[in-house]
Amino acid sequence: MQRLVADVFELAAALRRDGETTAKLAGQTQARWQLMWIAATGRFSVAMIARRLGITRQSVQRVADAIVADGLATFEPNPDHQRSPLLILTPAGEKALDAINQRSRESHVQQTMILGEDGVAELRRLLRRYRDSLRD
Repeated sequence: MQRLVADVFELAAALRRDGETTAKLAGQTQARWQLMWIAATGRFSVAMIARRLGITRQSVQRVADAIVADGLATFEPNPDHQRSPLLILTPAGEKALDAINQRSRESHVQQTMILGEDGVAELRRLLRRYRDSLRD
C-alpha cells in the first residue's frame, strides 16, 4: 500500500506540472485554473471552493482576489451568507478558462490513447473507490 500512496503522490505532482504548463499557455497558473474551473461549475464562496480543493480558505482567497483584480471574476452577494460572497466568472474569465480547457482536452486525447477508454474508466473507478474508502 505504501507504494500505491507514493505512486499517487508522484502522479499528483506530474499532473500539477502538466497543469502549470497547460495553464501557462493561456497566461494563467494551475491554481487560477482550478479556482476558475470550480467557479464555473456552480455558485461557490471562497470557503466552499477551499473545502472542495482540500486547501486553506486563505490560499483560495489570495488567488480569488488576484483573478478578481484581473477582471476574470467578481464577488457577488451570497444570499445564504452575508459575509461570504460568491465567486462568479466574468466573460473574460470564461474565455480564459475555455482557452485552458481546450489546451487540456488536446493533451487528454493523447493520454487517453495510452490507457484506452476502458483503461481510463477502470482507473477512475478504482481511484474513486480508494478515495471513498479514505472518507469513511
